[in-house]
Amino acid sequence: MKLFPGMVVILFTVLASPGVGAGSPDPLFQDDAALRVEITAPLSRIIRERAKDHEMAGAFAYKGADGSPVMLDVQVRARGDFRHANCDFPLLNLNFRRSQVEGTLFDQQNKLKMVVHCKDSMRYEQSVLREYLAYRILNAVTDRSFRVRLLQVTYVDSDERRPRMVRSAFLIEHENRLADRLGMEERNSHPDGVGDLQADHLNLTTLFQYLLGNTDFSPILGSVDECCHNYELFEKDGDPLLAIPYDFDMSGFVHTPYAMPDDGLGLENVLQRLYRGFCVNNGHVEASVAEFLQARETIYGLVADRQELDSAVRQRIVDYLDEFYETIGDSDGVEREIIGRCI
Repeated sequence: MKLFPGMVVILFTVLASPGVGAGSPDPLFQDDAALRVEITAPLSRIIRERAKDHEMAGAFAYKGADGSPVMLDVQVRARGDFRHANCDFPLLNLNFRRSQVEGTLFDQQNKLKMVVHCKDSMRYEQSVLREYLAYRILNAVTDRSFRVRLLQVTYVDSDERRPRMVRSAFLIEHENRLADRLGMEERNSHPDGVGDLQADHLNLTTLFQYLLGNTDFSPILGSVDECCHNYELFEKDGDPLLAIPYDFDMSGFVHTPYAMPDDGLGLENVLQRLYRGFCVNNGHVEASVAEFLQARETIYGLVADRQELDSAVRQRIVDYLDEFYETIGDSDGVEREIIGRCI
């Protein structure tokens, strides 16, 4: 394929286990092995312009199971208002042609969000890995969550203004695919109140937010053009709405350098946990706690198995998880820190 100025080239080497392929539903998310990625793009222009309504045409390539290259067209654009103002590198959207991804590792994945480093430092590199793990922890507790796939990306600036660099990133399952997987539809309007939401799952996710030390969310309130804040809603046949969280970079678990607690909550820093679940759902706390206790070994295993983590960062994550499990493993702790602090 001939390349032109402004074209983006993405080369994936798949580090996948046997059996993961196009024959599985959404094969991209059937394995948590990292994908080695090379992106050649006018990065200087993307970083400078950050136009969320402007896509740059490119080519996407990776090695198939037999080692042969697979070439796909892709459209790439920047996203994220906060990152636009505070980061050196924007979040990205990838848009593929449905006809081209059919039968490939990216079967059914015509649109994907890509989470990348905010700035070029080791702490931000580790923050990407930590946010990836946050998604994987929720996956370990419930299938009704966004799936993710870790990448190792080599960035090459076709404008030749930036040096080549290798950084971690990850892809997030698109909400359309999540809706299809759940047999539901997206809901883009505000709920009338917490009573419109599936109580058991909402309570499970708010306990998950407590695990993360995250208060940057609301399943019922959002901006004018959004249903909620860092939650997506899904509906089916008049049933209560299903609320699924995303975007955890402001949490203590991810611990990005820019993360700050809400001034109105009286927290000293993002590492300090505060439960923000709803009192009306307290009847589900016991079941939610049981789910996390059951998944404890799996959750610690996710952290232990992620070899890209710095050893000191891994230990801090383990210590942070220990504090969470010390709280929920004690009935007095649950009463004091969870039930007693509901909103």
